[in-house]
Amino acid sequence: RGIDGSGVRQGDKLIGIASSGIHSNGFSLVRKICFDHLGLTVDSVVSELEMPLGEALLTPTRIYANAVRNLIKDLPIHGLAHITGGGIPDNILRIIPNSCGVRMFENSWKVPAVFRYLQEAGNVSEPEMRRTFNCGLGMIAVVPEADVQEVLDRLHGMEEQAFLVGEVTALSEPDNRMHWVASDDLKAC
Repeated sequence: RGIDGSGVRQGDKLIGIASSGIHSNGFSLVRKICFDHLGLTVDSVVSELEMPLGEALLTPTRIYANAVRNLIKDLPIHGLAHITGGGIPDNILRIIPNSCGVRMFENSWKVPAVFRYLQEAGNVSEPEMRRTFNCGLGMIAVVPEADVQEVLDRLHGMEEQAFLVGEVTALSEPDNRMHWVASDDLKAC
């Protein structure tokens, strides 16, 4: 049983596990926004972040080894995507068959304040944020629909913040395999 995406099928669900912050991606854009554009220093206290900027930017990266090991030992995990460089779209689409698309559920997880701050301060578009940063999701597991609740319960039992964040769909547009839908639109899906 592989976690490389070879078992991913239409109807599978995406479960996101929270990140601890920026992790190690997007620092060129962070530097441009915070230091070049805003003229801040690592000691600058940013009220939106409630801590010095350097502390918010250098929050240690979460390691997912224990959570992943616990999930794959006896649950059907069809794929795992570590959300690193390339952000959410590139990393998820790497493990989704080319014959499928992905529907992501906006507002289905809590986006940490550091990302909202960077977006507003740098006037960064939502698509660019998603391509550059993890936006609060450090790991995404692709699981069969029937196992969603058990996977969520297991992660919550390990004190992980985990959320149902999307689903694998039929491919509707080969050039646009990922679609984002607002929470309000989910009722129609």
